[in-house]
Amino acid sequence: MTNTSSSNSIGIHAKIGAWLFVLWGVLHIWVGAEGIRQYLTAGTPGLWNMLIGGHAVPRLAFQHSTDVVTAFAHGQLLLNFTLDVGGYGVLGFFVAWLILKIAPWPGYLIGLFVIGIGDLAFLFSEVVSGVIELNFGTIGGPVLWFLAIIITPFGLPKLTKAYN
Repeated sequence: MTNTSSSNSIGIHAKIGAWLFVLWGVLHIWVGAEGIRQYLTAGTPGLWNMLIGGHAVPRLAFQHSTDVVTAFAHGQLLLNFTLDVGGYGVLGFFVAWLILKIAPWPGYLIGLFVIGIGDLAFLFSEVVSGVIELNFGTIGGPVLWFLAIIITPFGLPKLTKAYN
């Protein structure tokens, strides 16, 4: 049975964690919107420049494809990636809503595991590897996620109380 009580049944730590998931969501929705903007205004090079710039793939060393077919495939894949990131942002909003209003523990667990898979994959395959530029935006998502998963449980109802 799920907990359908209001946010009054959760503590301040869960509320803070939920709002961290909202901030995480805003950051990721921005990536999706920026991906659309780059696709429409600068095409594939704009998308690539948005997603490179790290120590292993500096923008000046990156060779953009001059082959039309390859560039088209790259552009569609990069657009899909940025839109998927934006979709994760919507998931961040959903997780926050679950924590605050419907089912705090299932919401938290979705945030922990599903968002965690996406964020940790990005952190290690893009940021740590040096593909994408290291800056507040690229490290901000994983930091917000980490803070949310650490803080939130302290404000959640005890499992035996919430789901008996």
